[in-house]
Amino acid sequence: MSLAAAPLSLPARRGRPRKSAEERDESLRRAELVRAAARLFRAKGFDATSTRDIAGAAGMHSGSPFYYFDSKSALLYAVMCDGMAQAGRSQAQALRALGPRAGARARLGALIRHHFEVLLGPDSDFIPVMLYEWRSLTPAQREGIAAQKDAYEAAWMPALKALHRAGALRAQPAVARLFIFGALNWTAQWYSERGPLTLDDLARQALGLFTGEA
Repeated sequence: MSLAAAPLSLPARRGRPRKSAEERDESLRRAELVRAAARLFRAKGFDATSTRDIAGAAGMHSGSPFYYFDSKSALLYAVMCDGMAQAGRSQAQALRALGPRAGARARLGALIRHHFEVLLGPDSDFIPVMLYEWRSLTPAQREGIAAQKDAYEAAWMPALKALHRAGALRAQPAVARLFIFGALNWTAQWYSERGPLTLDDLARQALGLFTGEA
């Protein structure tokens, strides 16, 4: 009888299988195409931007976008869809970082600060593309983006409802949400990082405006 130890059987790895190097490269190339498309759609507009332009900006051959996307319209949808998905993930992270005991005002402040980062940060190209190229989406694509937008904004409602119950928010929460997003989104038209206000300053002043506290 052999005294050699039997080989140990390792437990199966849980969760998603790791991506191969080739899959990671494919994912990176797709992401670069989306970033390049977002920059060009913002600067030139959807109609004036060709897939050749996008491929060139991403350092690829002219036909490469069609390896990843069926059409330029599908690429436009990816710009908006990926942007909203990342915004939703980072917003959830910002709320988790506060902890479960954070008050409604602190939660609203964190949401406002995060939203300014989405609007004005380095990956904000998808925002004006959403605003100005909405008509270029198909009806099904519009429904998909609208669902993401609704989910993103729904995360604000618990804080707004709590502030309304406490008397710190006079408007009905659903109406207040519309006013707040209208005001915040407009900052993209006038805010300059070279000006006197940082994003933290901007967030503090916005929170004070909406809740009536300095």
